[in-house]
Amino acid sequence: MKIPKIKTEIDLPQEPFEDKSESADYNANAQITLNVPANCGGLRLDQVLARLRPQHSRNRLQQWIREGRICINGQAVSEPKQKLWGGEFLQVAEATDELKLSSAPEDITLNIIHEDDTLIVLDKQAGLVVHPGSGNWSGTLLNALLYHAPELDKVPRAGIVHRLDKDTSGLMVVAKTLEAQTDLVRQLQAHTVKRYYQALVRGNVEIGGTVDSPIGRHPVHRTKMAVVKTGKPSRTHYRIVERFIDCTLVECALETGRTHQIRVHMASIAHPLVGDSVYGAGTSRIPIGPTYHRQALHARRLGLIHPSSGKPMLWKSNMPEDMAELIDHVRTMAFEARSLEEEDDENWDDELECGPEIIYAYGDGDEAEDDIE
Repeated sequence: MKIPKIKTEIDLPQEPFEDKSESADYNANAQITLNVPANCGGLRLDQVLARLRPQHSRNRLQQWIREGRICINGQAVSEPKQKLWGGEFLQVAEATDELKLSSAPEDITLNIIHEDDTLIVLDKQAGLVVHPGSGNWSGTLLNALLYHAPELDKVPRAGIVHRLDKDTSGLMVVAKTLEAQTDLVRQLQAHTVKRYYQALVRGNVEIGGTVDSPIGRHPVHRTKMAVVKTGKPSRTHYRIVERFIDCTLVECALETGRTHQIRVHMASIAHPLVGDSVYGAGTSRIPIGPTYHRQALHARRLGLIHPSSGKPMLWKSNMPEDMAELIDHVRTMAFEARSLEEEDDENWDDELECGPEIIYAYGDGDEAEDDIE
């Protein structure tokens, strides 16, 4: 049988398609039937679904296909690349978000700096876990979001599209609708979401640069990430903000968003984050002073294109109190060290101007002064 030719330009379906679902609730595990328009003939199954159900991301739709949630004319399929002719009926069993099955709303204080009908932008405090998981089935950001905005129960992962480590503070964006979530995921994939972090790292960073090294699971310690050849492409740009004694404040811009990316990349160039006991290899503390209780990392700026208005938006966050105190401490140390160094230099200059005191010694000390040459 001859496969129909793929069209290079295909408009969104103009023919009406049948949607027999009674509810579009993502978590209702809705069963829907879709009629494939004729002008989609020659496209792959995942491409057709992306046009008929644009509120879902391509990755999510491909996962449903592989899980056997899609039937073509009553026959289950598992290959996203399968070609369609047009005119078929697709039965779709939309999956329930598994994380929310173990989640419940919890009254947890959130520092929300922006909210509208589409987005929530919040300043996450250090110590708050983002998603429920092993050892953290409650008390997470997801639980807090479901309490703050119960309508997020209809959005996978309560609208969360990216995450911060438990002990990393700073800005995060949450989608309030399925359409906004899909749009933000696509922005992240297209690198149009701008995320800037400030980190205090060990050592004297001489110049800014870029770490372009793949990140994957550590080959031995499976709970850690590492730079490995088989990892996913990962890129972090960094620049110097301020230098101290044996540590440097840097700003990092993420081009990709891998797990522990900044922590792994900075450790890979011998500048682990202060306070990072996982990737710091025992050198995470500042040279003088108490051990810092978490990695010194803060998501300071967040920029994106608003999914509804299409306008670019930028938010900024002040340094959290504990990290600000740490930076003040190392700044004071550096100032005092420079002051002592300048004072020593001035004393040395004074000695040179006055001339050094010269003491002659000759014989046993009994000779007359005129005899000393």
